Amino acid sequence: MNKQLTPEDIKSIAQAGEGYNAEFKIHVPNKVKEITEEICAFANSAGGVLLIGVSDDNVVHGTTLDNAKRSAIQNSINEINPHLATDFYSVEVEGKTIWVIEVNTGIQKPYALSGVIYVRQGPNTQKLTTVEQMRDFFQQSDRIYFDEAPCNDFDLSKDIDPNWFEEFRLQSGLSNTVSQEQIIHNLKLILLDGSIKNGGVLFFGTAPEQFIETAVIRCIAFDGINKTNIIDDKVYGGALMKQYEQTMQWLKGKLSVRYEIEGSGPRKEIWEIPETAFKEAIINALSHRDYYDKGARITIELFKDRVEISNPGGLTSAISLAEFGTKSHSRNPLIFGLFVRIHMVEQVGSGISRIRDLMKSAKLPEPQFKTDGMFTVVFQRAEEKSSGESSGKSSGKSSERTWAETIELLIAKSPVKIGKSALKILEMVYINQFITIPEMAKRLGITERAVEKNIRNLRNQNLVIRKEGERSGYWKLLPKNHEIRNS
Repeated sequence: MNKQLTPEDIKSIAQAGEGYNAEFKIHVPNKVKEITEEICAFANSAGGVLLIGVSDDNVVHGTTLDNAKRSAIQNSINEINPHLATDFYSVEVEGKTIWVIEVNTGIQKPYALSGVIYVRQGPNTQKLTTVEQMRDFFQQSDRIYFDEAPCNDFDLSKDIDPNWFEEFRLQSGLSNTVSQEQIIHNLKLILLDGSIKNGGVLFFGTAPEQFIETAVIRCIAFDGINKTNIIDDKVYGGALMKQYEQTMQWLKGKLSVRYEIEGSGPRKEIWEIPETAFKEAIINALSHRDYYDKGARITIELFKDRVEISNPGGLTSAISLAEFGTKSHSRNPLIFGLFVRIHMVEQVGSGISRIRDLMKSAKLPEPQFKTDGMFTVVFQRAEEKSSGESSGKSSGKSSERTWAETIELLIAKSPVKIGKSALKILEMVYINQFITIPEMAKRLGITERAVEKNIRNLRNQNLVIRKEGERSGYWKLLPKNHEIRNS
């Protein structure tokens, strides 16, 4: 039996919203089987919790279940084959009754309901309908999803990245009153024996590459169109989101990035290859790569005429070439679900079509997708502009010249005086638009509250803004007419 959830746990899960391991029903549906399908899917995946009395918009309403409905639900669960043990109980949350069904990941996979296998894909339940999908599921069940397997050497007390964990808490809308331990439990990152799953190590570990050697991204720049001369070679480790951020900064420093300024509005960055296309491709690689492949890493290869992003493992057998770009089937559904929670995946199964649309809108050649052995996306670069055309290029480094050029964009008729900490914050934002407040505080040697106060002042002076939300967005410098004086 699991330890029963508390009212605070219920509020935390509701606040975070539905996801890979959480499903809400405002009341028992007319077809009780709809609940059982979700239970079956949780058992075939990482486990999860179904809350009855919570709406899709995360509001705790409460509900009443009489003996007849409870019996109907339990009888329906008993139809799952093989037999699946679940915890079914009620919790009073601020005077409202919430019914909880908790499911552990099954140890006798696959579980079927009326002969049909259901699995969890991101925040949705998917029915396996084709022979290829079922074959792939059986293959995965035989060796277990990599992100579900235990990492016995990982120490939760010292190996988790605390700053990134708190940033994840903010981005996913989790209350700061809920303990780290409870969040890890709610996200189903712990096995019954207390060991953390590989997915938890990869997503939250300070240095997951210490436990999973190839869990890094290698970025290589070549001088030309072949692999003869390497001019830059970087390997980025750390939590998966940190790998993504570092890789994007590396690309930004290598590609042509121009800036458009319309009136008094914010500066808009235009990458020679759409920035969002890279986001989709890199998150896809981190989510869907074959981590069982011990001999390969995710690689970003930059040539004069193209960028190639490769990750171990071709298409899963659950997706045919005809379905490619319209359906999603992750080798690492736990990791994929965590990316969904922080809004790095906009819509399950839409990433490939979005990449194609972005390249088309940018009037660039259609991307190539190679699916044999390695999964590779090839982006053709834009032809180099003539020297007379304006094309700002971001170095990704804090050189005096590039920083001075940025300050020139902030010169004004009426001078505004700011302190050294605020100036340093602007510099950090210029270098890394994804930098977090805890990271700023650590580098400056001041409190997070002091950083927030400085940022408020910078915002009031129209020098910096937060784009796409406080939790999941990024920083942008505003080239308003201001002169910065270092006081």
